[in-house]
Amino acid sequence: MRATTAFNKMLAVPGADATGVEFTPTGIVVSLRRRARRLTCPCGWSTRSVYDRSVRCWRGLDLGATRLLLRAEIRRLSCRACRRVRTEAVPWARPGARHTRDFEDVVAWLAQRMDKTSVSRLLRCSWEAVAAIVTRVVAAAIDDSRLDGLYRIGVDEISYRKGHRYLTVVADHDRGGAVVWAGEGRDAATLEQFYDQLGEARCARLQAVSLDMGNAYAKATRTKAPQARQCIDPFHVVQLAGEAIDTTRRWAWNTARAGRPPSGPRDRPNRTTRKGSPADQIKHTRWALLKDPARLKDSQRAVLENLRRSRHVLWRAYVLKEELRDLYRLQPGHRPDTHLDAWLARACRSRIPAMVKLSRTIRRHRDGILAAVELGLSNSKLEGMNSKIRLINHRGYGHHTAAALIAMTYLCAGGITIQLPTGR
Repeated sequence: MRATTAFNKMLAVPGADATGVEFTPTGIVVSLRRRARRLTCPCGWSTRSVYDRSVRCWRGLDLGATRLLLRAEIRRLSCRACRRVRTEAVPWARPGARHTRDFEDVVAWLAQRMDKTSVSRLLRCSWEAVAAIVTRVVAAAIDDSRLDGLYRIGVDEISYRKGHRYLTVVADHDRGGAVVWAGEGRDAATLEQFYDQLGEARCARLQAVSLDMGNAYAKATRTKAPQARQCIDPFHVVQLAGEAIDTTRRWAWNTARAGRPPSGPRDRPNRTTRKGSPADQIKHTRWALLKDPARLKDSQRAVLENLRRSRHVLWRAYVLKEELRDLYRLQPGHRPDTHLDAWLARACRSRIPAMVKLSRTIRRHRDGILAAVELGLSNSKLEGMNSKIRLINHRGYGHHTAAALIAMTYLCAGGITIQLPTGR
């Protein structure tokens, strides 16, 4: 069998035939001849007119321990659609690439599962080449169709680098929380870029948007998709309640300490707390107040029972916190708006400063909180996605630019499926 015939069978290069094989110190070089006579621009326009010619090499998948290079004549054309001179598109490589499609697909598949340094060492290419390949594969796989059929989305931000560097991430609730868009920044203008890319027609079809209590995302949603119901993430509501409990505990501790006259040398306040004093009763209450009642230890239940018997202010704050959590555990037939309004009335009359402040915040976001309860939406999928993005960032030991991290996010969390050469 001739060597060219064997390489034609092994490589199966689309749109070309092997015309020669050379064994060089750098690897095996296979010369190719194009079958098509017409030149095709990357934009799709074709012609027979040739502007000029040159010879180019593309890195292919290694043959065993030997590098493989594909060499072919490549032509340039004067594209009427692009109105400039461009290099023709070849079927075995992506536009502007110096690696074959098979090589880039293997790199992208590995980049979904391991760090870029390991990929570059395994396939004997540079780290920069791996980053460029990921960007090209994602650009080819991500198209505008991913924004079709969006009805319920979630928006959240994630810090990816020191110095307040953030990404805004938009996920589709109806596709398991798959990332459909990511952009640098966390202000209203950043989210408006997503809505502009989505277009007026698709924005009008949005039914619900889950987000946090920040004003930036809410402002952009009101401007671009006013008909969509804004759903406040339950996690942030419960988190605010926990912070209010912690603030109340510190306030009660300071109040109890201030009510005891100073003692000790030179009338300085004593840093110890007498057993049985009001301040001593507040010690070791933090986790008993913050934990889920179903996960309390016996000692923590005893702490809460002690606060209940003494009608302590911390017990009243704890009851308010749990009643707010009950909003997300209502049984069928109970109206969430009635429950929330009753809680707001009790919280604002409690005379506990932190709880009064919390009630004002909850009242401002009342409609969004009730919308989340009625539709059953939360940002839990986005929080899980944020953990995955942080893992991607740590796995790469950080990324120099937001664009590089966004490309990796699309590749690993955007629902992109890479088809390996062995599976075709």
